Amino acid sequence: MTYVDPACATCPSCVRACRDGEAAERGPGFCPSKIDPDTQALARARYDDPEIGRLARESALVESDGYCKWTRVQEVVEFAKRMGWKKIGIATCIGLLDLSNVLTGILESHGLTVISVACKNGNIPKEEMGLTDAQKIRPGSFEAACNPVAQAEMLNAHGSEFNVVMGLCIGHDSLFFKHAHAPTTVLVTKDRVLGHNPVAALQLADSYYANLYGPLKATKPAKRRARA
Repeated sequence: MTYVDPACATCPSCVRACRDGEAAERGPGFCPSKIDPDTQALARARYDDPEIGRLARESALVESDGYCKWTRVQEVVEFAKRMGWKKIGIATCIGLLDLSNVLTGILESHGLTVISVACKNGNIPKEEMGLTDAQKIRPGSFEAACNPVAQAEMLNAHGSEFNVVMGLCIGHDSLFFKHAHAPTTVLVTKDRVLGHNPVAALQLADSYYANLYGPLKATKPAKRRARA
């Protein structure tokens, strides 16, 4: 029996051997170390690049120094400072402009320069993106399409050294990541139903949000099975 793809999400809580440096000895058959050691070796070599290595090192230090003490906002500040970045870009949902303004004030209070671009910049009509009037949230009125490509390109053009995403819609965030040049982190993940706390749907997937499961749930194996 052999495994084809890594499947860390199905690793039992009693194993998770990589955490203890024992993946080779105790890792399941679907462990990345056993499925594809060549790709792991390739990735590991990339940390020899000074820029990548520094990002990894400072990330680990922020994790350990602020562990269970710093909020995500404070981690953004500390990481930017440790990396020596001076100009921070905020790619924000227009619905979160007030919160982005608070974030701007916090960042500026630490001596950082902030540039920000809202998702509706450019006021492109949704019809230009191929939507019909009936497909808009409010048919019969003007609706601007989100413009994440311009958000990324504006932050690129104006020298952002580190980007912070504030609640971009799913898919729009993907386009932003694809076009942004600077390293990017996410501070707020859009979830209009759950107050931007999407993890709640996973925590309640076996109760209030059981309808998230598709028709194959009954036949889905509890544990990852090997392929013949």
